Amino acid sequence: MIFVIASLLELEGISWIYSNLSQVAVLGIVVIFQPEIRKVFERAVSLRRSETGNTESALSMLISEAVFGLAQQRRGGILVFPGKEHVTQWLKGGFSLDSEPSIPLIMSIFDPNSPGHDGALIVENGRFARFGVRLPNSKTDTLSREFGTRHHAAMGLSEVTDAFVVAVSEERGAVTTFLRGKINRACDKNDLCSRIESHWGKTSSYLPKTSLQQFKWKIPSEVSLSILLAFIFWVALATSHARISERSFVIPIEYTTVPQNLVLVGNKPVEIKLRLAGPNSDLDVLGASRLSVKIDLSKAMSGKQTLAVNEENIRLPKRVRIMEMEPSSLSIALEEILHKELIVKPQMVGKLPQGIELISVNVWPEKVKVLSPTGVGKKGEISLMTSPIYMEGIREDAILFCKIIAPSDIQPVDKRWPDVQVQIKVHLKSEKKTLDIPSSMVY
Repeated sequence: MIFVIASLLELEGISWIYSNLSQVAVLGIVVIFQPEIRKVFERAVSLRRSETGNTESALSMLISEAVFGLAQQRRGGILVFPGKEHVTQWLKGGFSLDSEPSIPLIMSIFDPNSPGHDGALIVENGRFARFGVRLPNSKTDTLSREFGTRHHAAMGLSEVTDAFVVAVSEERGAVTTFLRGKINRACDKNDLCSRIESHWGKTSSYLPKTSLQQFKWKIPSEVSLSILLAFIFWVALATSHARISERSFVIPIEYTTVPQNLVLVGNKPVEIKLRLAGPNSDLDVLGASRLSVKIDLSKAMSGKQTLAVNEENIRLPKRVRIMEMEPSSLSIALEEILHKELIVKPQMVGKLPQGIELISVNVWPEKVKVLSPTGVGKKGEISLMTSPIYMEGIREDAILFCKIIAPSDIQPVDKRWPDVQVQIKVHLKSEKKTLDIPSSMVY
């Protein structure tokens, strides 16, 4: 709803926040509320209907008689009846049983001499699944001090699951039930029996008379619901990725296939600003590093010219279109390349130390073959310079190796500038007067 309103009112800021943060928010909610979401799905797929019959009543009465038998003999005990939510993650220890229910079995499990009498008995799917199981203690102050560890454990499990828990006090001989963090006293066997059956009916956790037809209906329904939920989630993501949006990019310009007899000169555009429109899924994979404008100069001629830029110069996904381009045309200049031989001059900086006189400076090679545009050198002589030579450090004859410094339009024929050798000869002055060299002297 917020996104629809923002789109109608052209609120680009809200639309951007929604499109970029909504998916992150969904993932965050799934991670943070994973236990709660799992409980919702467990309840949603539990489509079984409760059906109370003679078998169910017989089992609940059998358990009730055994529980009050324990209370009469002042034996402690705790029984857990799981609901729709899984309780396995909250249980520790215990022994696997998987036995048919019976009063003697319950009495023997909670016999003070039995190794598992302090733990809980798990009643699941009409059978005794495990015994001697430890439950989590309550993290609230709901129970008073008169209740022992057994009752605090029963309350603890009822606080974190929808399980129905029955606890028998060996001190008072009382039967207490726990459900959803609430405690109630069971008055007699019939009262406890009705509560057990009510729990089974509400949670559909025990259906002794479920027919084969119901099972055939239940499994496809759960599968269909799972597929439907997955389809809804997929449609939501696909719709988000398919939504058309606009983004701006600044991308470099690449000049290709320049004729061998021509060279680009002067200031040339090096980047273009684009505003692109397309599905989010296509724009997400784009970036300035993956985009470039390629200008083919294979058919270019000498002189100044203007080239139009269009979608053919930019490789884009099929569903992405150019909405705006700046600049939309490029003004460049090309000149013919001439083969020249230029003199290399030493670039001497500073002056010699006092008492030292310069005799000669020789550079080898004296000239270097270069490729130069026709327009270079029309206003004056062109020469190549060496890297700076600082004269204050020279006190005797020296041979130095220097780099060549050249204008950007001039390139070496061999595609790499050679190192040059500069030979400097000096001697001590016989006169007191020193010879000063200008701060930047070129020979």
